[in-house]
Amino acid sequence: MEQKNFDVLVIGSGLAGLSAALMLAPTHRVAVLTKGELSEGASGWAQGGIAAVLAEGDSFDDHVADTLVAGAGLCDLAATRQVVEGSPGAIAWLQSLGVAFSLDGEAGQGTALHLTREGGHSARRIVHAADATGAAVQKTLLARVRATPAISLFENHVLVDLIHAAPQPGRQEACGGAHALDARSGEVLAFCAAHTILATGGAGQVYLNTTNPATSTGDGIAAAWRAGCRVSNMEFVQFHPTALFHPEAQGYLISEAVRGEGGRLLLADGTRFMPAHDERGELAPRDVVARAIDAEMKRHGADCVYLDISHRSPEFLHEHFPNILARCRELGIDITRQPIPVAPAAHYTCGGVQTDLSGRTDMARLYAIGETACTGLHGANRLASNSLVECMVFARAAVDAIRAEPAPVALHAAPWTAKAAIDADESVLLARSREELRRFMWEYVGIVRTDKRLDRAAHRIALLAAELREFYGDAAPSRALLELRNLVDVAGLIVRSARARRESRGLHYSRDCPQMDALAVPSVLQADVPA
Repeated sequence: MEQKNFDVLVIGSGLAGLSAALMLAPTHRVAVLTKGELSEGASGWAQGGIAAVLAEGDSFDDHVADTLVAGAGLCDLAATRQVVEGSPGAIAWLQSLGVAFSLDGEAGQGTALHLTREGGHSARRIVHAADATGAAVQKTLLARVRATPAISLFENHVLVDLIHAAPQPGRQEACGGAHALDARSGEVLAFCAAHTILATGGAGQVYLNTTNPATSTGDGIAAAWRAGCRVSNMEFVQFHPTALFHPEAQGYLISEAVRGEGGRLLLADGTRFMPAHDERGELAPRDVVARAIDAEMKRHGADCVYLDISHRSPEFLHEHFPNILARCRELGIDITRQPIPVAPAAHYTCGGVQTDLSGRTDMARLYAIGETACTGLHGANRLASNSLVECMVFARAAVDAIRAEPAPVALHAAPWTAKAAIDADESVLLARSREELRRFMWEYVGIVRTDKRLDRAAHRIALLAAELREFYGDAAPSRALLELRNLVDVAGLIVRSARARRESRGLHYSRDCPQMDALAVPSVLQADVPA
């Protein structure tokens, strides 16, 4: 087995991982692993923008307060303040790298950033690059990373498991890197590093309908759990209220900013319904809007509702939503004259690997940042556009912590035992099992939950997990097998957390326990406690 040695191993190539790599490059040799191409992560799909306190009249306290309200009592105040107060610096860093954000033509200043407003925010504080902010940021960071000699890039390398370094007397067990599958050669390699950063994104692919790319299979969360780390708040899965409903565009996101700029949610007959559900109307937080849409769809037996922004001028729509306008036009929808058919889809994993304010996990020298982590910022529901800024602020925090730690002694990985390759028939079964998992998670563990449905999901997951354990023990790893293993692990964590929460809070709504308790308590799962 080939062994590669680096100072820091970054697993994931989204905004969190690339930010950490660039920040570390002046002082460390960094490897960035990604299981597909570098540009395939979820960060590049982000449309809306990045929340930052920049406008006159806005304040850190107001941004913190909005975040706490959305988080339904479960946000960690220290983590929230750290991210909010770090947001202007994060925007400045991206600008220094060359990210071209949209400017405010009405401000009369050529350098003033245009700030939009999104649901749950009390002020305009969303920095954006038209309606393709993530793509603009990722394009800039990828160019910088590719031009940085201290960063080695490994595409098509799939995380298998973390490497456990031999603990020194009196010290906690440490991470020594990771085993990864070279998907092109089929060989498992050992990437040994003094420090490892998990930045693999979330687990939206555990659901049948999702805005996430195919890569979002919870790899880092599952690997950290198997390594003994705690995970927290896994029941809080955010369903974006407005994914485009069209057979040729499953999961295409219609940005929160459309509602922020006056978009109205309508039934098929043109009736506006959000004011009947919440006094904030279309600007209510995502969990409220998603449940309202779900309720209206069920009440009327509809497959979707409609988002209408046609009252804004064509010029405004071309300037602010050029990509949404173009994509809808490809599908025969003219948003300057017609409403957009939309329905909820799984969008963001608010829980994850539990970390401290520096991104440290329970395993020494192992960090988790971005959607992989549960830092305490999002609580029971993520406020729109807080995720990208969290990626950068916690990347900086992790980098500072890594620089402050002494380098350990040389690391060596245990040899990997080769196994028989999977034949074609078994590969078909893997695909079917993945589809089965995603379908019953959507049906049983979706926007509105019941005890009976959660019990059914737990039973189905247990059966899949037993089959997979037997299969995994005999077969050589493949991307399909590794992803299914991670999806089953993460699905189990979501269901286990949901069954344990005997209330409704934020993104977790139970018909059997509709009340919200006075005391907000995070869900924390210990890896050494039997499921």
